[in-house]
Amino acid sequence: MAKKAVASLQTGSKRLTKAIKMVKSPKTGAYMFVESIMSPDLVNDFLNKK
Repeated sequence: MAKKAVASLQTGSKRLTKAIKMVKSPKTGAYMFVESIMSPDLVNDFLNKK
């Protein structure tokens, strides 16, 4: 399950994207959010990865 909240961040000449993914914890079963700032090319790989 992925919460696809993607915001574009521009710093100088680099273009970055912040992706937020909702992940279920194997220990407690609760959901938590994992955030990462990366290149826009890598967003789909990040969201599809478990």
